[in-house]
Amino acid sequence: MAQEPDPARLRALEARLAQVKGKPKPEKTESGKAFSQGEMAWRMVIELVSGMLLGLSIGYGLDYLFDTQPIFLVIFALLGFAAGVRVMLKTASSMQMPPDDTTRGGLPPGKDEGKDV
Repeated sequence: MAQEPDPARLRALEARLAQVKGKPKPEKTESGKAFSQGEMAWRMVIELVSGMLLGLSIGYGLDYLFDTQPIFLVIFALLGFAAGVRVMLKTASSMQMPPDDTTRGGLPPGKDEGKDV
């Protein structure tokens, strides 16, 4: 009858095999996970709409305060739209750049998390 294998020798063999094979390096992304195209599209829509709503609310509040309907509403609606488009374009350009080690998760070169260099 065949003997059972020694568990200590099997563990040692598995450890040596794992050491020889090496551990696979995890892929680094900017936020720890890669976002899908749909998630990024919704993010850009929300950025645009929130800019518009913020501009509209500030404009309406100033018009109500100064009783000058609708001049501030129109001005701040356009400013909110421009700010939303600007943020949306910045998000779109960040999607085009591949993550690398020089940005370290969105930080500018020369800055570490929590301390200045």
